[in-house]
Amino acid sequence: MCIKRLLFVIDWPVLQEVRLKHASGALSSYSCGIATVPIHRLNMTRQAVLSMLLLLLLLLRVTGLRGSTETGSQLTELTSNGFIKVLDSGKASFIYFGNAVNPTIALFLEQLEKSVEVLEDYGILVAKVNCAKEKVPTYCTIEKVLKKVYLFRGGVMLRSFATDTVFDQNAIVAHVLFALLFHEVKYVQTPAELQNIEQAVKGRADVVLAHVQALGTAEHRAVMEAAFVYGAEYQFVLTMGGTVLQHVGVEEPGKLSAGLWFLHCKLVSRRWEPCHHSALKKPLSTVQIYTFLKLMDAPLLTEVSADPADVKTVHNHLQSPVLFLFTQRETLALDRSTAESVAWSLRGEAGVVLVHRDHPGVNVPAGHNVAYRLPAEGSRVKYLTLQDIEGVVRLFTEGDRVRLELEEEEEEEEEEEEEEHWSVLDVLDDEVSESVYRDRSVNLESHLVPALTAQTFSTAVAAAGHTVVLFYNSWDAVSMAFMQSYLEVASMLQDEADVSLALMNCGDWTEVCTNQNASQIPTVMLFSPGERPQRYNSMLGTESLHSFIRLSRMPAPLRLSSEDEAESFLRGDLSRSLSPHTPALVLGLFNSRLEPGCIAFQEACLALRGELVTGIFAEPQASQWSQQYSASLPALILSRTPDSHIHTLPLLNSSTEEVISIVKRAALHPLPELTVLNLPSYLELGQPLLILFVDRDDSESVHARQELSTLQDRGQLDHYLPCWIHLARTPAGRAVLESLLGSVPQLPALVLSQVGSEGEVFLFQAQRPLLAETVRRWLSRVQSKEEEPSGVLSDEQWGPPVPLFDFLAVMDEAVPGFAAQRTEEEEEEEEDDERADPDPDPESSPPVSTVQPPQRSDPPQHPHTEL
Repeated sequence: MCIKRLLFVIDWPVLQEVRLKHASGALSSYSCGIATVPIHRLNMTRQAVLSMLLLLLLLLRVTGLRGSTETGSQLTELTSNGFIKVLDSGKASFIYFGNAVNPTIALFLEQLEKSVEVLEDYGILVAKVNCAKEKVPTYCTIEKVLKKVYLFRGGVMLRSFATDTVFDQNAIVAHVLFALLFHEVKYVQTPAELQNIEQAVKGRADVVLAHVQALGTAEHRAVMEAAFVYGAEYQFVLTMGGTVLQHVGVEEPGKLSAGLWFLHCKLVSRRWEPCHHSALKKPLSTVQIYTFLKLMDAPLLTEVSADPADVKTVHNHLQSPVLFLFTQRETLALDRSTAESVAWSLRGEAGVVLVHRDHPGVNVPAGHNVAYRLPAEGSRVKYLTLQDIEGVVRLFTEGDRVRLELEEEEEEEEEEEEEEHWSVLDVLDDEVSESVYRDRSVNLESHLVPALTAQTFSTAVAAAGHTVVLFYNSWDAVSMAFMQSYLEVASMLQDEADVSLALMNCGDWTEVCTNQNASQIPTVMLFSPGERPQRYNSMLGTESLHSFIRLSRMPAPLRLSSEDEAESFLRGDLSRSLSPHTPALVLGLFNSRLEPGCIAFQEACLALRGELVTGIFAEPQASQWSQQYSASLPALILSRTPDSHIHTLPLLNSSTEEVISIVKRAALHPLPELTVLNLPSYLELGQPLLILFVDRDDSESVHARQELSTLQDRGQLDHYLPCWIHLARTPAGRAVLESLLGSVPQLPALVLSQVGSEGEVFLFQAQRPLLAETVRRWLSRVQSKEEEPSGVLSDEQWGPPVPLFDFLAVMDEAVPGFAAQRTEEEEEEEEDDERADPDPDPESSPPVSTVQPPQRSDPPQHPHTEL
């Protein structure tokens, strides 16, 4: 006896983000099918719906149909008796038998454990049996142990899998569900087999055809999860390509890695009529398949008598665009037929609504016959005028490019007016200037950052707390590009009472900027009462500046007076909120504060303030306490965040500059993930880069990093900088990889660059196993010139795309000699003239040089005076 799977589907927008397996898995192990009941179609009040859901959740908890959350992430280890009880329970189970663990099996068990919670949602127990302790007959024999994993349904062994087949979480879930649904999901290889299935289900059910390139992939898993949930509603069919795809209009099947089609056979009444098919145009994932199937259930065409902005359909909940076509009483039949034809062409991509424009409540702009609304929240209805049906379909099938072209045609006059303004981009010096010009209309919210003057500057920086000042020029592109980041940081710190941010325009208040040595624009300086100003020297970005300000508020160094405080400092207890901002915690150990090395360390801490958190333990008991870290005083103890890895360094007769260099190098991660922010710090080391490129956090990528770490721990990579780049988190890494090799190889990829002065680049070949010993031998062959380079870095010199704009020459054109630089002889002659004529006639005086603008007490009244 089996219980039919009943899935109550709430058509609320948030449901699209919920994985199907969590919606249906609770009843799966006791079921033989599934029926979906959209709650919005039941004749129930909202209170009744909530009551029903509460009752269902209580039922699941009382009957124990869902696995315990306390052990959902643990791989159960069965005894012999436990194995027999599992078979007697009638429940589906996926069990591995083994008696030893080698590196390959360890990786498999790691993936098997990740699959526990997923398969448990489908009512499938995942477990292992230790054959070294439990001698289970048949399955613990020598010839089978270690290499096989078995799928049971009750006491019947359905199928065994080689561990090489179920090598990761996707493969495990896909193969297990495929085996359980073997009689429900049809597998076809020819168009004739697919046509036979269509003929058998016409008038009764629709067909979902899925193509995957190989079994066990993420796409295969997504299809199997959908089949597990919707298998009783649709006939699922699986193929691995070939001529079958030509039946659904795929012209080049060999180029398609995965795809899914919905064959509308349920509405076909005559056996000789073909089934319409709709293709899923997005990547195969569980959520995308779910959304696509719900769109297939949506009405083909909706007719309304309301303004498009007021129309709500199921497509809004499913984050799908909506197309509006307009009709009137005289042409209703023809327009309805046209709209249905368009709806069939766009099924699964956009919903189609036919609007009766002659209804009194409808107010459609005259001259337009098409409108659309994109799924983004708050998106407005946009009206267009199209000449043919093909143009309407292309509006969505060819995406943003066509919509942009149509909108540009609608706004042609406005574009012509704007063209004159954009012509200035032809003479801008660089990309920074261009970006500032493009964003010139963006309103920067500056109410949190007051503008200082010569009269208010001293009072502002002398106030209690910390004052951060940005010295900038309003005509400088870099200053204005950085302004957005500066204002974002002000917003992030607006609730901090002891920090205030301000602006100083050096074009207006030149003397103030000169007195503060702000000769490079933009410059950020932090002022604290009783301390010398601290200059910000890192990247001009929001994250870096925010970290600098947060870290600068800590004493440098933090003075510790007991062993407990020193231990607490290394654990990060004293700076818990700063752990995301500091790469390490640095503790200086000394017998006394009077030691010369102690003074140098404190000066180094002041110089490093804003980069990391430092502390000092200079007490007599420091020597005895440091023995647990095998440190001989004076010494540094460095705790890298967030794993609190302890590293000890001697500190003998080191100057302030040497301490700074030692700390900076020690704070760097031994195997760092390179990002745009930290790349300059590692390039300063000047070592050849051994870069591992990955694009996901799968077992292969993690294993590759572990092998590099092994070489690093052995000291076999001391001549290189081993590092890795995650292309999903740092997209710029893909361009780096292409520049190194000319193309993107199979990932993960290990690349060695900057070897010698020739700029050669070497690629570790994918066919070799990426193991520590294999990589070591490869590096040896590279050094001995036995490996051929895969590319060469070009010695290209970068320069501005156009010549620099000579402002002084333009000024001299207007007033000859106005901006010319004077020679020393001319200046001496002018001084002699002034001494001879102490009160010259103002009308005969030469123009005032603008090389040193005079001090202003008021803001400029005309824009050109800022130059």
